[in-house]
Amino acid sequence: MAVGAKLKKAPGLAPDKFAARRAELAEAALQTLAELGYARTSLREIAQNSRFSHGVLHYYFNDKIDLITYCVRDYKAKCVKRYDEITADAASADELIDQFLASLAATLREDAPMHRLWYDLRSQALFEPSFHADVKEIDNSLEAMIWQVLSRAFDLAGVKPALPSAVVYATFDGLFEHALLRHLGGEADAVATMQARIRAFLPACGLPVRAAPPRGRPQLASGAP
Repeated sequence: MAVGAKLKKAPGLAPDKFAARRAELAEAALQTLAELGYARTSLREIAQNSRFSHGVLHYYFNDKIDLITYCVRDYKAKCVKRYDEITADAASADELIDQFLASLAATLREDAPMHRLWYDLRSQALFEPSFHADVKEIDNSLEAMIWQVLSRAFDLAGVKPALPSAVVYATFDGLFEHALLRHLGGEADAVATMQARIRAFLPACGLPVRAAPPRGRPQLASGAP
């Protein structure tokens, strides 16, 4: 339900204050959601693992679907924005790809529970119609983010893309999800393998890239998004 509709439950509360309160509650609930996933989480469970009561959560969110979609949408929006700096600052296609792969590695390592929650939500959309619109919107924003990075790389390299955006995104997404599964399973080479496979795929996209750095110099930017 939209924020405007939710405000009918809170007469006299300014929209900006209501939105700020939702954001605060969602931030507090995020860790529990990311750890437990969709099926094992309820508003009551979230309340038990945060400083907010079940009643407060239910006042600002209709149900766990409302809360989970809000959390994932907000997190993914922040991820997309963080790649803007990489795209803007790179001086060459190779530099851009190196930074992009480093950022993918960092976010997979540091934010694995959040990415797991996203894939959980997307899987649930196959069964839960109320997820469809939000999942489609988030998916489209991620595709646009990948394409923005590669479009800049194409421009810097002076070449044209050889594959459409949808194909490129589907491949990147599949490699990232597979790496996430392996990483969560404790496989030490999961992230490096993902980077190598993406780099190997780029020539098929029409982008010539240099070889990966030697094994002793992992592509990992500490603190990257």
